[in-house]
Amino acid sequence: MPISNLNNVHLSTEQLTQAHNALTQLEQVLSAININLTPDERRRYGSVNEQNKLFINKVHDYHVSQPTLSASEVEWTEFNADYQSRSYYEAFISRLMNLVDRLNNAKTLHDYDNYQSALTDYAFTAYKAGSNEAGYEAKFNDLKQFFAKAARPATETPAT
Repeated sequence: MPISNLNNVHLSTEQLTQAHNALTQLEQVLSAININLTPDERRRYGSVNEQNKLFINKVHDYHVSQPTLSASEVEWTEFNADYQSRSYYEAFISRLMNLVDRLNNAKTLHDYDNYQSALTDYAFTAYKAGSNEAGYEAKFNDLKQFFAKAARPATETPAT
């Protein structure tokens, strides 16, 4: 017998409503920075890889520790605002990705539980369809489409 009910933890209606409201509030708060980049813009501006981030961090460190060595052509107030914003956003993204991972894990277990229960119901339906009880044969015929075997090409010969 397959293992089932791997995740018996379910959020209450109140918890689901609270989570939905929290996401709505987060979307509203972050709407000020809702910027849609085209794929071309993402390629053009998205070149700040990990090595370049280390470079940015080092320039920031020099500006903070030895400001006299900083280029006067850089608008340092805006640089610092950008630096702080990206740091906050990166922390937010990390926390959100952690939540996404946890939601995906919980959903995976619920999907598995649903699938195992559906297989049990299908096996029961197949059994009952053979007994000529009303409704089971139609249900079985409707469900068996999900288990159709791929037809072997006519030119293929079975392995010996």
